[in-house]
This record gives sequence, C-alpha cells and structure tokens, in this order.
Amino acid sequence: MKIVKAAAFFVFALILVIVLNTKFGKIPPLLRFLDPFAGFWQNAEPGEINGSENLAMKGLKENVEIVFDEHLVPHIFAQNDYDAYYAQGYITAKYRLWQMDFQTRFAAGRLSEVVGPAAIELDKYQRRMGMGYGAENLMKALEKNPEMKAIINAYADGVNSYIRSLSPKNYPIEFKILDYNPELWKPINTAYLLKMMSATLAGGSDEFYMSNILKKFGKDVTTNLFPDVTFQDDPIIPKGIKWDFKPIKSPVVPAGYPLNTTDVHTAERREGIGSNNWAISGEKSASGLPILCNDPHLDLSLPSIWFQVQLHTPQMNVYGVSLPGSPCVVIGFNQDVAWGVTNTGSDVLDWYSVTFKDASQNQYKYDNKWLNVKRRIETIAVRGGKTIKDTVIYTNHGPVVYLDKQKPKQLRRAQNVPTGYALRWIAHDAPNIDVATFYYLNRAKNYEDYRKALTYYSSPAQNFAFADNKNDIAITSNGYFPIKWKEQGKFLLDGSNPVNDWQGRIPVEQNPTVKNPKRKFVSSANQVLTDQTYPYYLGWEYAPNDRAQRINRKLTVMDKATIDSMRLMQDDNYSVLAENMMPVLLSNVNRENLSASEGEAFYRVRKWNKFYNSGEIGASIFEIWQAALKLEIWKDDFDDTDLPMRFPLRARMVQLLLKEPNSKWFDNIHTPQKETMQDDIEKSFKFAVDSLERKFGPIGKSWEWGNVKSRPINHLAAMPGFGSKKILNGGSSASINAMSDNHGPSWRMVVALGKTSTGYGVYPGGQSGNPGSFYYDDMVNTWMTGKLNTLHFMQTPGEKSVKIIRTVNLKSK
Repeated sequence: MKIVKAAAFFVFALILVIVLNTKFGKIPPLLRFLDPFAGFWQNAEPGEINGSENLAMKGLKENVEIVFDEHLVPHIFAQNDYDAYYAQGYITAKYRLWQMDFQTRFAAGRLSEVVGPAAIELDKYQRRMGMGYGAENLMKALEKNPEMKAIINAYADGVNSYIRSLSPKNYPIEFKILDYNPELWKPINTAYLLKMMSATLAGGSDEFYMSNILKKFGKDVTTNLFPDVTFQDDPIIPKGIKWDFKPIKSPVVPAGYPLNTTDVHTAERREGIGSNNWAISGEKSASGLPILCNDPHLDLSLPSIWFQVQLHTPQMNVYGVSLPGSPCVVIGFNQDVAWGVTNTGSDVLDWYSVTFKDASQNQYKYDNKWLNVKRRIETIAVRGGKTIKDTVIYTNHGPVVYLDKQKPKQLRRAQNVPTGYALRWIAHDAPNIDVATFYYLNRAKNYEDYRKALTYYSSPAQNFAFADNKNDIAITSNGYFPIKWKEQGKFLLDGSNPVNDWQGRIPVEQNPTVKNPKRKFVSSANQVLTDQTYPYYLGWEYAPNDRAQRINRKLTVMDKATIDSMRLMQDDNYSVLAENMMPVLLSNVNRENLSASEGEAFYRVRKWNKFYNSGEIGASIFEIWQAALKLEIWKDDFDDTDLPMRFPLRARMVQLLLKEPNSKWFDNIHTPQKETMQDDIEKSFKFAVDSLERKFGPIGKSWEWGNVKSRPINHLAAMPGFGSKKILNGGSSASINAMSDNHGPSWRMVVALGKTSTGYGVYPGGQSGNPGSFYYDDMVNTWMTGKLNTLHFMQTPGEKSVKIIRTVNLKSK
C-alpha cells in the first residue's frame, strides 16, 4: 500500500510539475513565473540604480563611457561612429528589449509564433499589406549605401551583445508572461520598425468611403460636402511664398474620372488629432536667438514610443529621442541646430482595381495587355499549431491584399480592406534610406546641412521644422511625394489604365519649404501644406485648422519669448472649435424648454471660457454636445450598413452652422417631420446632459473635464496592471495640447539655440520598459502637469553639474 501511495504521489507531483511548467492560453508557466530566483521577482528594481560598472564588450573598437542622469537617460561618449551606435543598440535593448521585439514581430506578421492561433489573421494582414515586401526593399537599398549599412549593423551588434548577456531569469517580464525567449536582432528588424511608423502615420485612406459616397450622392453633393483643401487659409508654408523653381508638368485629370464603384471598405483617417512644431526667430525671443518646439501626438503607451539618449563622438554631440530599434536621434538638437517633425497627411497610398483574365488569377489586365502576376509565399509559424502558407498576389501596383472569401470576419483591420484591389503605397518603395536623414541632422551645423539631410528622406512624409544658432529658421514638408493629377486617389482607381499610375516623384528640392519668413516664425499642426499657387497636387484632406490657427495667432503677437512661454503654449487648452461653434449653439437653445439640470448645464457651458482645462465642466458639456450634433446631422444620411461611408469633415459641419442654417442636411430623413438646425442643436444638447448625468450623477465636480476624459496610459500589449494611473489633465483634439482617448503629446521638447543649446522635454512614461522599475513611469506626473525636465546636454562625461546616478564603462575586448 505504501508503494502504491508513493507511486501515486510521484505521478501527481510529476503531472503538477508538467502543468506548472506549461503555458495555458494567456496564463504563463506558473512554476517558472513564480520562481523567486528566475521568475517575475527578478524584474523588480530599486528606485535608483547607483554606482558604476565595467563591462568587457566583444566587437567594440575603443572604450565607451555611458553616464546616466536622474531620469535614467544614457549619455554615450564614444570615439567613433561604430562604437556610438553599438552602445546605443546595447543600452536601448537593456531597457526596451521586449518593446523592440514585440513591435517588430507585430510589423513583420510574426505574433503567432509567440501567442498562437489567435494572431494568425493579424499576421496575415500585416504580410498582405506588404510590410515584409517594403522592409526587404529597404534592405536592398541599404546594400548600396555602405555608410548607413554600417551604422544599422553596429546598432544590431550592440543589441545582440546585450541579448547574449542575458540568462532567462533576467528576461523582461513580458517574455516570462508570454513564455518565449528573445531572439537575436537582425538589421531587417530596424526596417520593419520604420515601415511600422509609415503604417501608423501614412497608412490610412478614404477613397473607398469616398467612392461609396459618390455612388450614392453623385459628384455635385460629394464635391460640396468633401471639397479639396478648403476651410484652411493658414497653410504651413505662408501664403504668397514664391516658388523658385521650374516645375515638372503635372498630368491632367483623365476623362471620366471619378468612376462610380462597388461597395468597399477601408481604415478611415483619424480627424482632429496630430502634432505641432514651430520655431521663432531671434527677433521674437528674449535671448535674440531662435527657440524651437515640437510635440508629436501619437498613441500613448507604456513603454513609451520614444527613448531619450545623448550621442557624443569627436564629430557629433546630439541629444533627443530615438525610436527603440533604430539608430540615431529622430527629434532633437545639437550645439548648433534643433529640429522637430509633424506628419504631413499627404496622399501617398492609393488602391487600384484589378481585372483578372480568368479564375486562375495568373494574369491581370494593364494597358490593354495581360501581364503575369507575381506570387509571394508567406510562411507563418504558429505556436501550438501547424505552420501556415499564405499566398499573396502582386501586380505592378503592389499586393492584392484580399481576394474574395479571404477576408476574416473576426479581424476588424481586415474588414476595412477591399477585395480585388492592389495597394500602391510609398512604404513599399525604398528610393531613399530614411535613417540617413537623421544621421546627417544629428551632425548638422547650419541650414545647408539641414537641407542636405532632407534629401535622403522618403516616408512617412514629415514637416521638418528647423532652427540654428546663426538665427536661421525654416520648415520643409518633406518626403517622397508622387506626382499626381488633381484628385488622383481621392476615389478608387482603375488599375488597368496606365493614366492612373503615379508619374514619378516631385523633385526633393521642389518640396514645399520656407526659410526665414517675414512673419518671423514657422509652424505646422498637420494642416494643408501650401496655398493654391504650389504647382503640384499633394492631397485633398488635412487636419482641421483649429490648432494651426491658435498657434499662429499666439506666435504673431509673441515678443521676447522664453522657454517658459513656449512650454505654456504647448500646454494650451483653448479651443478654436468652441470659439466658432458656441455662439450659434447657445443662440439656438430655447431655455424655456429645459429641465432644471439642463438649465444648470446650459448656464455652466454659457459661462465656460473655451479652455479644455481639467477642472472645467463646460468643456465636458461642449465636447459631448458637438459630438452628438455631428451624429444628429450626418448619421441618417451616411450611416448605411450596405454602403459604408464616412462623415464630412468637422469644418464642414461648422460651416453649415455658421453659413447654411437652412441646409437640408439638418433634416432627419427617417422621420416624417422636417427637423431644423435648432432641433438638432437642442436634441444633441439634451443628449449631452443626459449622458453626463447617467454616467457621473448630478452636475458637480464629477463632471469636470479631467474626470470625464480620464483614462490610464495602457501597456503596449494591454497587459493588465502594467498601465499608468488615470490621467486627469486637460486638452482636446482641437487644442494645441491635443488629447484624445489614448492619443496625445508623446514627447514635448523646447530648445533654445545659443552658443550651447539648452533643451527641455518630457514624455508620458519613463526610460525603462520594466513595469517593476521606478523609471517605468517616473515622468508621467511631470508630463500630466504640463512641466518639462531639463535635458542635460553634456559636453564631457565628467561634468559635475549633472546629477549622475550611474556610470557604465564599456571596455573593448
């Protein structure tokens, strides 16, 4: 009996060990995860990481010294480029390895390898969108540029040096939760990261919605509600700038365009959220030299999208933020210049219908000929399942993302992609190597160097603001802009007709730019790039003009500006949208028809100062009111399940309210009576009050905008418990401090140019990607309150004025 009991116990123990060492769904192997010597306990870190460390590094050419300041920002002092980028790769991996791995797996369509079958369709989507195709093309271009190839390889060598130093107990906690091991970093991973940024900033399109609208309403209505680049009289390049070049002749609009088309879907562009940058000349600053500011607005996450770093070599001394996974500083400054970027929003993605010869889909029609398709086989490894082969057809325009019956029902991204259309996207091309732009900007000394650096840039197109200590300021809308005829890509295109092809690119030296304008400042907020005198077509839709208008108003009257006046301006919560809408909204509410709570809400919003500050109740009421009004006006006409469409621009709604009070669009076509503008305004106001009351109780402190808007910054993979506390700051999509859901200022930077530049900045997170570290989110409070940290721009590694918490010496083996 004792033997039987012992055997049973042994079997039970064995099964328990097997079970506890096995991953079930989202549950990690608990025995390994809870192991006090190798599990998650090993990921806890003290509040400060003090002291010094010497590490022998294989591959370094010379010794490198890295000093960390109080925010765990590494200041890397190297004697040559290779060692600088090797050290950047090493130290970035040390604090952001899982983020680097996850983001590149996501971009490459390789999540199934670690999470199993649940990610198969997402992986297929990424591959079918041509992310691998674009990354491989970038790597081919890299082979032709030995200098850029060397720095990307150096970065990879540094990352891999760190990975090789790890034992499983030291893996970032996400590897332990998901139960997989980091793999060595390949240079193509950097290419995937760059393509992911192109997808984030230039991967949306509206031509399917627009084609459906055209089909339902016809050309006149479509043009009226969706006009080309209108409502914006304040472009990035100021009106009246003379274009000092001879343009290439642009193609003419072909006869018969646009075409009515079939029902299709796509990912709609996000309206009303973006980025800001500006630079003022020394004539407007207290110092007599320029000040440059930048706050790119992106999806906020922990770890942050950015990683602060300083790189110092005998040829370079630069500080700013980098993208984990890519070398160089992307936004920043050196002792002579500063630069910052915003998204242009120009149209660099089009869809082309494909006509196949027959059911074999081996040939497609182009220019009255039948051309052979190319087939790309995608191999998807699946954890706990069989490896999948997925075949994607390519035409001369790009991948045919989905054919009939290929779109999965469970993946929302895929549902927004058409069947039978080829994707022409600048991210698939590699005419330039974008890293080279930042490599040369990091070393720039003047305006001429800035202009040279921009010639290497392709995608995603950005507005590069610039300032230097020689008192030059400039802004350039820069990237690969295809030459198109007017409205090309606003609607779907016929892929069989070569007249619809892109006609090369706008010469980089003819991209929109201005240097030292008369108004003594440059600025951008994702609005239209130029006035109508620019000789090329760049696209029809840009961000609303609200932020740009507020920025330019303030900069126009600004004098003797300081770092602090720039900081306060970045945190400005005033709403030009509210300024424009409130008079007509208030005048169309009959207060005699309001309940007691509605009357109190009306009083609050009428007294509101139009600032989306966190303590403002009026901001909450107006925000829900205007959003409800948008639905009230457009939903009955444009919310069609059989024919998916989008709503007109927010600015078009404002124009209706101000100039077309009797417009037919105020009437709800689904009711027997005829609704008026006043009916819509009153109904949406009552809805706003009712929804606030239901969710937050009687009007009071709980209605304050900070509380209504509040939400945490989520973990990159939405892992529970790894997000931030609730964010209670102000801001709105129409304010300079553009905040919307989990989207907002991902990095705020202010740089005062001088003999030695001084910089200030912050992002909502921390340097470490480890949730168990003090430095995981130590800058969130500073960011939330609109303050900035001093950016310690060091000249030597031994400076005593900087609060150094740690020194790491990398010794060449």
